[in-house]
Amino acid sequence: MSAIISPMLNYKQLHYFWAVARAGGVSRAGERLHLTPQTISGQVALLEETLGVPLFRRVGRRLELTETGRLVLSYADEIFQLGRELEEALHSRPEGRPLLFRAGIADVVPKAIAYSLLAPAMEMPERVRIICRENKLEQLLAELAVHRLDMVLADSPMPPGMDVKGYSHKLGECGVTFFAAAALARGLRGEFPGNLEGAPLLVPGDDSAVRGRLMRWLDQRRSRPQIVGEFDDSALMQAFGQAGVGVFCAPSVIAEQVRQQFGVQPIGSTEEVVEQFYAITVERRLSHPATLAISQSAREKLFAP
Repeated sequence: MSAIISPMLNYKQLHYFWAVARAGGVSRAGERLHLTPQTISGQVALLEETLGVPLFRRVGRRLELTETGRLVLSYADEIFQLGRELEEALHSRPEGRPLLFRAGIADVVPKAIAYSLLAPAMEMPERVRIICRENKLEQLLAELAVHRLDMVLADSPMPPGMDVKGYSHKLGECGVTFFAAAALARGLRGEFPGNLEGAPLLVPGDDSAVRGRLMRWLDQRRSRPQIVGEFDDSALMQAFGQAGVGVFCAPSVIAEQVRQQFGVQPIGSTEEVVEQFYAITVERRLSHPATLAISQSAREKLFAP
């Protein structure tokens, strides 16, 4: 029996169109749906034939939505969002089966922060099975758009201009603390932040939201450390810091965890360089029990004034 929305519109064909539009191409949509590009192209062509208008136009090697395509996409977004909400409302798990929670973690988010934010989901009275995916923010948002993730943790709100319908929920913010291995710390001179002058410094990569704030803060104080490394992965940066390669910074709310885990010494902190953290979902209002637990704990505990 064919799944239909109306006598004219085929739900499966609409879903393939939606996947292509959200993935940015037929091949990418095929990878996510585990279908051949020919199958998806054929179904989209049938949908266009049913509607009597083209939904895509080819510009060079890219597919772009036509004006009608953008209109259909706006309706498809609402249809599949409502369908997901209906499925969640009606779906009842067999007794004893854990609640599935799929979390994406932007690779610039420090691992200790990610754990501290996600831990409340594992402490719920209800059993939870958590699946964590780490990647670049753009890739995670694409997964979120096709409902392969329930939430994405990021150090910034959803970038403007992305063709993804989502909502950014701020979890909290804090200042940063600077750390150094014991031998390096002993060689630093003066009071913070003057002790950063000429010191080897490890900094987050360009994808990190705090990178720009850190560099502006150093510039405002005319502090000139020697940048000896840039890292997209915060855990790798901390490992280099542990080895004494350079000074590094981390969110102040996890300062004690960083000190104990890496055996490094805090050499100063500032509230003028702010790290922010967000939960990004496809829902305007949070509804997944695990996401609600994360948001509440972040506000009341981790980032509490």
